[in-house]
Amino acid sequence: MKVVLDVAKCEGFASCVLSAPEVFDLDEEDNVAIVLEAEPSATLRPDLEAAVRACPVHAITLTD
Repeated sequence: MKVVLDVAKCEGFASCVLSAPEVFDLDEEDNVAIVLEAEPSATLRPDLEAAVRACPVHAITLTD
């Protein structure tokens, strides 16, 4: 599984950070999300799916 973040869409709401803090963080300088682990463990899939649903601008996708 791979996490793809469209930084151009990200508006820094940080809902992804709340849902999956092992994978996402917020860049305080640019106020956008960053991906800490692009290919996380499958055990994090429920958290990542929650992050995808929580993103108000639909900036996150998961690919297999």
